Parts: sequence; C-alpha cells; structure tokens
Amino acid sequence: MPTTWVKSSYSTNGGECVEVALNRPVLIRDTKDREGGTLAASTATWRELLSRLR
Repeated sequence: MPTTWVKSSYSTNGGECVEVALNRPVLIRDTKDREGGTLAASTATWRELLSRLR
C-alpha cells in the first residue's frame, strides 16, 4: 500500500510546512525536502505532541 502524505490545511503555498503520513509509525517530512528523509513516531508519541501543541 503506498504512503499517503497529508499537509495541514493551515499551510501556505510558501512551503513552510511539514507533511504527515498517518501510518504506523506516523511519518513526518519537510515539504521543501521530500527526499531528505523522514522522522518516525509512534502513534502515542504523535498524539502526545499534538496535545502539547494545542
């Protein structure tokens, strides 16, 4: 199954954002450097990050 990347609806077209693939683990990458690698986080870690950002 291919990875589906999602960009926040709050992102602008300036490329100053990250994309997320809600797989297991959650994958995060820089929109401007899609080939530069990804950060992987467990579902629990991703939820914790989001709760702290809110």
